[in-house]
Amino acid sequence: MTLTVIEGCAVATVDATGTEYAEGHVVAEDGVLIAVGPGPAQGYDEARRVDGRGCLATPGLVNTHHHLYQWLTRGCAPDSTLFEWLVELYPMWARIDAQAVHSAAAAGLGWLALSGCTTSMDHHYVFPAGRGDLFAAEVEAARTIGIRFHPARGSMDLGESQGGLPPDHIVENIDTILEATTTAIDEHHDPSPASMTRVVVAPCSPFSVTADLLRQTADLARERGVRLHTHLCETLDEEAFCRERFGTSPTEYVEQLGWLGLDVWLAHGVHLDDAAVRRLADSGTGVAHCPSSNARLGAGIARVKDLLAAGVPVGLGVDGPASNEHGGLGSELRIALLVARLRGGAADLDGRDVLRMATMGGARCLGRDKDIGSLEVGKRADVALWDLTGLGHVDLADDPVIALVMGPPAPLRLMLVEGRTVVAGGALVTADAAALGAAARGARRSLLGVGA
Repeated sequence: MTLTVIEGCAVATVDATGTEYAEGHVVAEDGVLIAVGPGPAQGYDEARRVDGRGCLATPGLVNTHHHLYQWLTRGCAPDSTLFEWLVELYPMWARIDAQAVHSAAAAGLGWLALSGCTTSMDHHYVFPAGRGDLFAAEVEAARTIGIRFHPARGSMDLGESQGGLPPDHIVENIDTILEATTTAIDEHHDPSPASMTRVVVAPCSPFSVTADLLRQTADLARERGVRLHTHLCETLDEEAFCRERFGTSPTEYVEQLGWLGLDVWLAHGVHLDDAAVRRLADSGTGVAHCPSSNARLGAGIARVKDLLAAGVPVGLGVDGPASNEHGGLGSELRIALLVARLRGGAADLDGRDVLRMATMGGARCLGRDKDIGSLEVGKRADVALWDLTGLGHVDLADDPVIALVMGPPAPLRLMLVEGRTVVAGGALVTADAAALGAAARGARRSLLGVGA
C-alpha cells in the first residue's frame, strides 16, 4: 500500500464548482485520491506526510499538443513563418532514428514534468524508413520519466510531387501508415482508467496528408476505440492552401471527411470563423491552444474566449520545442492569459479559466476527464504541489492561483503521477536530468552534423 498525505497547503480542486481551500489536504492511496478537503487530514497514521505550508496543490497539468522529437532542433529557423520553418526543418527531421527520438523524448518529458505536467500527448509524424521503431522509443522514454502518455501515431502521405508541403522522401504510403498505426494500438494502447499509455491516431495536417488517409485513419480509430488528432487552422497559409486545393475552409474540409466529433481534438484552431466555432461546439470537437508557439511563428491569437463560451473543450499545449523553445507547460498558463487579453481585453480570461484549461480542459480533449484533471475523490492521484514561498511569489500569496498563473514559473515541492513521486524539491527523481541533457545534446549534434 502506498499512502501519501499532503496537508497545510492551499488547494484548487478545479472540480465542477471550482472548490478551493485556503488550507486543506489531499490524500492518495495506491494511485487514487481518497480524500480532498479543508484543514488537516485526520488519521492516516501509516502515511507518508508532506508539509504543504506555503504551497498550492492543483491537479497535474495536461499537455494536449507536442512534438517531442523537435527538441533536437530547438532554435532553428528562429524568424520563419510556419511553412518556411517546416521547409527548413524537414530535411533535418528526415535523419532522425530511434535513438535520437528516445533521447529527445526523455529530455522533453523530463522538462515537462519539472513544469508540472503529469500527462502529455505527443504527435510524432516523421518516420524515415529503416531507422528503427521510433514510436516504441518515445513510449519507453515516457515510462522512464513516469508521466502519463498519449502518443499519437502521426503520418504524412502528401509529398511535394502531389502538391503537399513535405518532401517526397519523408512521406509514407497509406498501407504502411495503417499497418504501423494498427501495430501501435495493439502493442501500446491501454484503455483502463489507470492507463499510463493511450495511443492516438493522428495524420499531420491538410497540407501533408491526402483525403483518403484522413478517411481511412478516422475509420481505423473508430473501429479500435481510440481518439483522433490533427493540426487545423493554424495559419492563413493553411487557409489559402485548403481554399485553393479543396474549395473549402479547413474546417469544412475535415468535417466532410469525418474529422469532427467527441473523439477528435485539433491543434491550434487559430483561424476559426464564427461558423467553424459553432461546428466545433455542436460536434464536441476539442482544441489544443498553443499560445507560445503561435506567437513564435507569428500565426495569430486563437479565439479562446469564444471557443469556451460556445462550449468547445479547450486545453493547453506546448507544441514542438522547435517552435516553443521553452518546452515546458507551466509557463503556458501565464502566456495564455496574456495573449487572450491582447485579443479581447483585460476581462477576456482570468487566472482560474486558464488553470481549468490546463487541467480539466486538457483532460476533456484527451478523453480522460473521468480519470484526471481535477482533485476529487475517486480520480487518479495526479497532483502538483507548487512552492509559492520564494521571492517571486511571496507578495502574491493572498491568492495562490493568481500567484501560480500570473507570477514567475513556480517550482514544484512535489509532483505525483498515479500516486508515485516524479518530482520532489524541484528536482526530477525518476531520471538524472543532467544525463538526459547530455544524451539530447549528443543526439542533436549528431543529427545536425556539428562537432562535439
